Amino acid sequence: MRIPCPLCGPRDRREFYYYGAEDFAQRPEADAPPEAWDAHLHLRDNPAGRTRDLWYHEQGCAAWLVVERDTVTHEIFGAELVAERGARK
Repeated sequence: MRIPCPLCGPRDRREFYYYGAEDFAQRPEADAPPEAWDAHLHLRDNPAGRTRDLWYHEQGCAAWLVVERDTVTHEIFGAELVAERGARK
């Protein structure tokens, strides 16, 4: 599987570290109850099909990416920098 890094171009997925679903970046508030942190850290969906996931380009530019892909076919639909996504909000 090749991931299209916006900074480095298409790279082998072994250069990246997978962190899970895109919403993992939305952390609970610091004063949130322990149950909220437990859910954030341990209760994740495992969908089959199209997803948006966080990947860290560990052996490249050290950028955080949101990669849209299909977990069944491994097709990659695109990738964007997390920093740029946050700037558009």
